[in-house]
Amino acid sequence: MARQRTNEAEGTRAILRNTRTSAYKIREVLDLVRGLPVGEARDVLRFSERDAARLVMKLLDSAVANAENNDGMVGDELFVAGCFADEGRTYKTFRPRARGRAGRLRKRTAHVTIIVSRLPEQRLSVVKAKQARAAAERRTRRVAASQQAGGRRPRTDRARRRRGGDPAAGAEEAQAVAEDIEAQGIVDQQAPSTAAAAEADAEAPAPTEPADTADAPTAEDEEK
Repeated sequence: MARQRTNEAEGTRAILRNTRTSAYKIREVLDLVRGLPVGEARDVLRFSERDAARLVMKLLDSAVANAENNDGMVGDELFVAGCFADEGRTYKTFRPRARGRAGRLRKRTAHVTIIVSRLPEQRLSVVKAKQARAAAERRTRRVAASQQAGGRRPRTDRARRRRGGDPAAGAEEAQAVAEDIEAQGIVDQQAPSTAAAAEADAEAPAPTEPADTADAPTAEDEEK
């Protein structure tokens, strides 16, 4: 059975013609994303250090947009079915050299093509399961970080108090949050200093009221 050629792959295409970059440099980038899902291909291109990666990224976005708008496909279900770069026109110029000579310069161009197609059902299920697992791990990390924060008051409680809600319900919710924190073994670092400040306020003597000296007789009144 004859092997299918790259330019014969089925799917939606996007073509860039006469780009002022050599086909050799673009092929180095295309080899990195061939056969990858669109999401992974974008990640590879985003962190690539080659200048041609930005050009390939724009062309890949164009191919995905063509598939979504013209063929009614879902962008997350696509993969790079084929990609290749052909040599274009070569512009020949000259650079002056010593002793009246001239050095030839060749300005290469290329035609780039990217083909995207829908993933097979078996591979699509694997990709979706991987994405769901990654989302669950991110959610678990967020929950763990919020639980480690500890002493922060819930946003809903602050909003309820600001609106003048039921104070009893707010107290019950605060008590429930405190019990959860105690059950999880989270230690409030500010608790010792708060307790010491409360004891110091309790032991401090009550302020005495100043005596009313408005009606008291003065020394001049006694002499009179």
